Parts: sequence; C-alpha cells; structure tokens
Amino acid sequence: MNIVWFKRDLRIFDHEPLVHAISEGPVLPLYILEPELWKQPDASARHYHFLIESLNDLEDQLASIGLTLSIKVGDCLTVLSRLVKTHSISKIFSHQETWNDWTYQRDKKVISWCSENNILWAESQHHGIIRRLKSRDGWARSWHRYMTAPIIEAPLKAAGVSEPSDDLPTSQLLGLSYDVDTWKQSGGRTQAEQTLASFLDHRGEHYTREMSSPNTAFESCSRLSTYIAFGSLSVREVYQSAEDAKQLIYQSAAPGSPWRSSIRSFLSRLRWHCHFIQKLEDEPRIEFDNLHPALDGLRESHFNETFFAAWKTGHTGFPFIDACMRALISTGWINFRMRAMLVSFASNHLWLHWRKPALHLANLFTDYEPGIHYSQIQMQSGTTGINAIRIYNPIKQGMDQDPDGEFTRRWVPELKDVDPKLIHTPWLLAEPPKDYPAPIVDEVSARKAASQKLYALRRSPEFKKKSESIVQKHASRKSTSFRSRKTPRKQEPKTMQSRLLFD
Repeated sequence: MNIVWFKRDLRIFDHEPLVHAISEGPVLPLYILEPELWKQPDASARHYHFLIESLNDLEDQLASIGLTLSIKVGDCLTVLSRLVKTHSISKIFSHQETWNDWTYQRDKKVISWCSENNILWAESQHHGIIRRLKSRDGWARSWHRYMTAPIIEAPLKAAGVSEPSDDLPTSQLLGLSYDVDTWKQSGGRTQAEQTLASFLDHRGEHYTREMSSPNTAFESCSRLSTYIAFGSLSVREVYQSAEDAKQLIYQSAAPGSPWRSSIRSFLSRLRWHCHFIQKLEDEPRIEFDNLHPALDGLRESHFNETFFAAWKTGHTGFPFIDACMRALISTGWINFRMRAMLVSFASNHLWLHWRKPALHLANLFTDYEPGIHYSQIQMQSGTTGINAIRIYNPIKQGMDQDPDGEFTRRWVPELKDVDPKLIHTPWLLAEPPKDYPAPIVDEVSARKAASQKLYALRRSPEFKKKSESIVQKHASRKSTSFRSRKTPRKQEPKTMQSRLLFD
C-alpha cells in the first residue's frame, strides 16, 4: 500500500504524488492534523477554520474517484508508525513543503524514520520551488519550464484502502482563541475555482490601477492567495489559466484596454510568489534572524510594548493605519500596499523589531505563507540589506489611497462625522474626537530618525560587502531570454524588479 500524504496541497488536480501513487497500487489518502503545529505562535483559529473547510472539499474530490480521505490527529511519527503496523506500507508520496521551521524540523525527523523503517518517501516539486538550489542563476528559466509543463489531470478512478478518521478537535481545544473573522473567505477548491474564474472574467480588468487602494482592492485583486497557500489551486493551474486569458485579451481587447496591463501585472506576481518562497527554502533562518547581520541589535533593545499594543489593535491615532489593521482583523485580508505600510509603520515609526509584529500579522493573514511573509516583513523593515529602504508616510498614503475617507470611516467609526479633508489628520480639528486617540508618535520626526539610523549603517564597506553576498544568494536575475507561452516577442516580460508581491 502507498500513502499519499496531503499537506498544503489540498486538491486532486495537478497533483503528481497522487498520480504516481495510484500507478503503483492501492493508496491511502492521508492528512495528519498535528496539534503541536497548531501550538506554534504563527497559527491561528482563522487558519484552522479555513483548513477544515478545505479538507471537507478534499474529501469530496477524493470520493469522486473512489478514494476516502483518512484524517489522523496526533504526532506525525506516531501516526505513521501505527499505520505501518496496520498496513503493508511500501512508499509515502507527498509534495515538498517549504513552510515554517516547525514543519522543516518535522520533515527531517520523517526522513530519519523512513530510513529506519525501510520506507521510501517520494517527494515531488511543489509550485516553482527548487530544493537544494545551488545558484539563483537560471532559476527563472526553470520556473518557466515548470509552469508551462502540462497540468496533471485528476485521476478518473483509483483503488483505495480505508482507514477510519479521528474526530477533529475544535479550535478551542487546540488552544486557538476565538477569532473575529466576520468577512472571511470560504475554503475549498470549489470556491477557489469560482474566485479564479471571476477574476479572469471581470474582476481583474482594473487590477493594475485598483490593487493599491483598499477601497477597490478587495474586489479587483485576485483573492487567490489563500487558496494557493492551502493548495486548493496550484500556481501552475493559475498561471496557465491567466496565460489563456491573456491570449484572448490580446486578440479581442483594444490596445488601450486596462486588461492588457492588468493581466501582465498579475502574471508577474505569480513569479514573485515562488521567488520569495525560494528565499526561505534556501535560508530557513530568515523566519527568525535579520537577513543582513549588520542590523542585529538595531531595534531589539527598544521594543515598546505600549506602541505594539496600539498598533496591533488599530489604536495608533493614525486613522489610515488603524483602519487597515481593523479591516485585517475583521476580514483576514488586506491588499499588499497596505500590508507594507503596516509593517513599515511598526518597524520605522514605532521602531519595533519585526519578529513580534510578524507573528501578529501571521495570525491575522488567512493567506499566511511563511516564505513570502518573512521575506516581505524584512524587506519593509529594511533588514535585508539589499532592498531600497521604504518608510511609508501613513498620512500621505491615506490621502492618496482613501482621499474621501470612505474606507477609514467604515473601519474607524469614531471618525465617521469628520470632514473628509481632515479625516487623516483629526488632531488638527478644533475639537478632536474624544473617543479616538491622539497620534502615539510624531510622524515626521519618527520617520526621519528611522531613515537616518538605517542609512547610516549602509555606508560602511563591511555592510556593502555582506550585501553583495546576499544579492548573489537571493536576488532575482534578469529573465529576458524566455517568452511567456504563446506570447509574441514584443510582449516579452521586462526585467523583474524587487517591488511588489502577488496579491
């Protein structure tokens, strides 16, 4: 018997391990719910609820081809050891996983256990991530080959082995506190396919122009990130669907149509999705440590718990910051530009070391993906040593992205009666609202102080030398030698720049 171990690939389409396992005999589809994983500080109830919905959908997918998903609760090695005693297991098939450090350490234990028990663990590449990558040279070409390879169709029928599932614990039993998530997305492949279809059909037409403002981003961004994070869709499926849509757009849309720019922007962000996860695969320590060691000690001894409490609950006195945080708390999602602003504000204006804010945001983002998360947190905090220093002015961002204060009034009702001209600076009112706090820092002086400290470090030869080695290991390479599938040479992708993340 072969086990197909599902992790963050909760689908039967474009699933190489499942197809390989079926070709070799009866299979047991297995998901192991590991309580210790859910005790990690980056896990939250909203992740768990989305997982349960996704598992329910996976059960239906497997049932359609004659298989029954077995969900076991407990330590991974204990579960596998019991299954070995009950069944004649020859192989375990799964996708490679690049997730948090806990899963990395667990997988190393599974490798040892398989060796001791003479069981082959066959892992397939997942998305565009390459394990044991020696150099970033050629990575973009390899990514492109993987994304343009034929999608693996779902099996039509399979011979399976049944194993009773365990009762699933509640989120409270796992120690996950009650989660206010009133506008959350629903999990599962059915929802994922509908979301992809609506984005490519109509929602994404103004993606390029509307992705930055939270007033428009909830509708105009793809909203696929959570489904990709849990594996309801593969990046390859999304990429090829978007490429097909691109061909139709170029055939039918007028030269000045916003669709042309939007579909190109979306496709570029799919590449960045894997680019950032590859960083964590190559250097797992970035979950915990500054990528550039010269930044060590810069913020650690200055952590202000009062500032942190105000930031994480949306009570900083800066209306646009607070609106974005409260929206995130309630919905589990906010667009990328607003994520960057929240991190920049915490790291620079409040001078908080990024680790605690990163864990708080990991709990709030339903689409939490460690490889993207920690790379982006460090980029916005200025600790990579290779990216431009970004310190967002939250007042200007509010005026630019929410000029009429529509979004701010919705999420900060204390300011609902404030004139739109002063909605982002209520402290300038003759009588500021009594139930809304004053700014916890002076925006201008805090921003300048952070900028001076960060730029001062960058001037040393030692800093620059280390930055060069980081660039060699992690930076993207120019990728102008390949063309997108069916794309005319004149529409060849431009050199990728380290700017934004897949929304």
